[in-house]
Formats: sequence, structure tokens, C-alpha cells
Amino acid sequence: MVIRSRRGLVAWIVLSAASIALVACAPTASAPSPSRLPDASGSVSAGTETTLVENLAAPWSIAFHEGVALISERDSARIVEVSDDGDVGEVAVIDGVAPGGEGGLLGIAVRDGYLYAYSTVAEENRVQRFRLAGSPGSLGLGAPETILDGLAAASNHNGGRIAFGPDGMLYVTVGDAGDRESAQDPASLSGKILRITPEGAVPGDNPIDGSPVYSLGHRNPQGLAWDETGTLYASEFGQDTWDELNVIEPGGNYGWPVVEGVADRAEFIDPVQQWAPDAASPSGIAIAEEAVFIANLRGERLREVPLNDLSSFAEHFIEAYGRLRDVVVAPDGALWMLTNNTDGRGEPGDGDDRVVRVSLDEGR
Repeated sequence: MVIRSRRGLVAWIVLSAASIALVACAPTASAPSPSRLPDASGSVSAGTETTLVENLAAPWSIAFHEGVALISERDSARIVEVSDDGDVGEVAVIDGVAPGGEGGLLGIAVRDGYLYAYSTVAEENRVQRFRLAGSPGSLGLGAPETILDGLAAASNHNGGRIAFGPDGMLYVTVGDAGDRESAQDPASLSGKILRITPEGAVPGDNPIDGSPVYSLGHRNPQGLAWDETGTLYASEFGQDTWDELNVIEPGGNYGWPVVEGVADRAEFIDPVQQWAPDAASPSGIAIAEEAVFIANLRGERLREVPLNDLSSFAEHFIEAYGRLRDVVVAPDGALWMLTNNTDGRGEPGDGDDRVVRVSLDEGR
């Protein structure tokens, strides 16, 4: 394994002492107390990460189409395709994207021959879909169809993750865009997780009749993933005290801005895990090998939360690759991680930003 010199000697020592960069993490006094501290039962194998792609520009999201990875770049508004052997080709540049602060071309998803994209334009966030044309290696996009718009935009707290659930519906995370109180307003789409059909309609079984709102009380959720039972998990950026991993219930209220982290109040749903923002800032998440994997920005690590013990966690690759924006499960079962050191808040090194492939321990 090659350790990047820009991450410093401390990261090298951690990675060398534990080849999977796995460390024991004692809980903070106010956090939920884990019943098992992280140990060697984490599912990431030793010496399994491989850099597939380098020199991307603020990549934000990965989605797979016919075995090929599609990646969004926040500021360039490009969609690029990446083959298994690391070849990169431009698919398209999304028109009208107005990058600024945390806004730009954000989350993408693929379903039934369409690419779905969440992006910031002059005064709002929107979700569009595009028919995918061509074959891997020479993909293109058809004309855009806007299926959701009017989402509040700001220099930060834009949310931006989109993903299809096992029910075939499209889920969309929307931040509070700096308007904290909107997260508690059921009539506002800000500070919410939304659920719509692939065409943009409101499903008839949503928790609020006629509304795309699926859950509320969120500050800036940026991760969505489902386990085999259909349970939805979401990561969320806190303010100054706690970042969160939540189990999402239809119509659930997660407390922001009234509370942050575990509050033990009947009217709000508490997170199953919380971490200080400087050790977390969780963005994309994925579920594999019976665990939730969480890409962390400020924390510069991949965190693993076992589904059979949501109060515990393990940590991998601490400070090895810098800021991590997204993690997804590839068609072969490996994890693909996106670094985000060129997003204006990191410290880019040679080759940043990159895609890193991580094999998992199949014997776990």
C-alpha cells in the first residue's frame, strides 16, 4: 500500500499498525454507548484498496450503468464514465448548473435507462432525468426532463443525495438551505427527505397526502441506503455538536433545529449513532456485508456500523485519502470511494481527487 505523504506521519503509523486502518473508538460521554468497541471484526480486508482513477475535479456522486461507473463533478457540471480499468470519458456537461459554495451538480442515480441528477441552478435546486444513449465507452445523454424543482438553494445545506429505494421510488435529500425553521414546516420541502415516482409524481402512499415529504426535521442529510429488509438509513450533518446516522420512518420528525443528536424527546426520533463533526461530517453511505459504510469529510475516514449492533462502529483509512464524499457498492460487491479534497475545503495532493476501490472480506 502506498501512503500519501501529504497526510503525514501520523496517518502512516495508524495504517501500518493496523493494516486495515482500523482503530478502537471510545464513545464520547454524551453519545450512545456502544456495547462493543470496534475491533478486528470489521469487514474491510487488509491491503485491499486500489486507486482506480485520479485527477477528478470535486467529484460528488457515483452511480453504475451496465457495469460502468458514472460520476458527477460538482463545479464543472460534468458527468464522466469510468471503466473497471480506470479509463475516463466525458458523457455530458449538464446545462444551467450554477456552482457556488456547496451547490452545483450533486447526486446522481440510474434506473431503467435514465440518469437522474440533482443540481443547483441560479435560484433553486432541481432534479432532472436524461435518457442514456449509446453503450459503455461512448455514452451520451438525451434531452433533460425536470421532474422536481423549486427546492431552496443556498451556498450551503443543499442536501443533494438521490437514490432509488427497493419500492422503485426516488428518494431525495434536501437541506434547510440556511432556513433552519423550514425543516419543521411540513409545507416546506427544505430540511426533508422526499419520495417521488421516477416521473416526479407524489406516490399515493406517502405519509402526507399529496406531498413528496417523507420525513422532516433534517439539517443537511447527504446519505441514503437500504438494508435487505427495506429499512432506510440516512446520514446527516449536524451544526456544532452531533452528526447523525438515522433510521428513517415514514412521516418521522428528526428534530432539527429544535434538537441536535440524541434528545430523548417523544416527539422526535433519535439517531442510532452520533459523532462530533470534526470526526465525521458524513456524506454518502452504502450497505454491504451487513454493515452501513459512511464516507466522512472532516473526519477523513470510512466508518462501518454493523447492522446487528447499531450502537458500535469501526473506522478505516483514517486520514489516508483525505475527505471522503461518497461510497457505493459496485456490481462486483466491492466498495468504491470518492475523495473530495478539491472541493475548496480539503488539501489536495498529487492525483486528487480520486476513486478508490475497496474489497470486502467475503469470509466475514
